[in-house]
Amino acid sequence: MTQPARRHVPAILLALFIGLSVVLGIAPATREDWLLENVLVVLALAWLVHSYRRLPLSDAAYACLFVFGVLHEIGAHYQYSAVPYEAWFAAISGGGSLDAMFGFERNQYDRLVHFLYGVLVTPAAVEVIEARVRPRGVWRFLVPFTFMASHALAYELFEWLAASLFGGDLGEAYLGTQGDAWDAHKDMALAVLGNALVLPVWLRRMRIR
Repeated sequence: MTQPARRHVPAILLALFIGLSVVLGIAPATREDWLLENVLVVLALAWLVHSYRRLPLSDAAYACLFVFGVLHEIGAHYQYSAVPYEAWFAAISGGGSLDAMFGFERNQYDRLVHFLYGVLVTPAAVEVIEARVRPRGVWRFLVPFTFMASHALAYELFEWLAASLFGGDLGEAYLGTQGDAWDAHKDMALAVLGNALVLPVWLRRMRIR
């Protein structure tokens, strides 16, 4: 009874994600930035669909990827540096301000998503590495840790190359530095932090399972 239910979960999540992406793709803040933000999403979806039969992930890992994908699509719709979480929080809290509460001086949505990249993509990375590489001892931690850290670096390089190629307002919107000279460094650090927090938990979960 368990196996058929498992097979339906990824399909349901995929259908939900595609539906939400279509909705969030309607009238985005900047169509060019939305397209650029979704290049890697399309590639990731293609790999997940292609690899499903020979390398299926757990339902929990697929759920984590789904949540991250939705958060990314929200950022792509509004532009990461302009996601109106302050307005949402004010509506819920009756006028409160998250930025004022924590002393933030810039829109922090991109920081949150970089941190959650480490948190939510790590489970899938661990499961793929455990299935393909089968590391032992301390390498069970080091291989997925360095894998995720290299991805954080690769993404920042991709952002830099894309921004250099397109330039102008599109390049600036895609980078979303908001005037912070250390933006890329902080983004990578947050992704690595998220990975380091979740990795031991997920490795333990796999041993118990």
